[in-house]
Amino acid sequence: MSDQPDLPRTDASQASHSAPIVSLQDYRQSRDPLPVTFHRKELDSILWIYGRMVGEGEWRDYAIDHLKDKAVFSVFKRSGELPLYRIEKDPKLAAKQGAYSVIHTSGRVLKRGHELTQVLKVFDKKLKLVE
Repeated sequence: MSDQPDLPRTDASQASHSAPIVSLQDYRQSRDPLPVTFHRKELDSILWIYGRMVGEGEWRDYAIDHLKDKAVFSVFKRSGELPLYRIEKDPKLAAKQGAYSVIHTSGRVLKRGHELTQVLKVFDKKLKLVE
């Protein structure tokens, strides 16, 4: 006798119609893929800009959305309004125009690129001549 436990026996007709065995992890990823998220370094860069703009009184609130196809960091002047800016990470555009973009309330793309630090430079203030 073998050391294996007794398993229910199936006839040949049942064995030929059985589905292939799939790992649970593969099934979950194919059924409900993980959302796109910002990594810690990306959030550090975004929150550094956010803190600076809050200190200047220009921004007051933010929201982070992790969707199936992209991650969005929205910036608000007041929490009840539309976002002033959206900082988006869309991996589908990484090979083309760049995964990162800053979008204005009007929907206009202010800057897009492959590196988040370069895209966030759109928020750097330029020195103005004061007379």
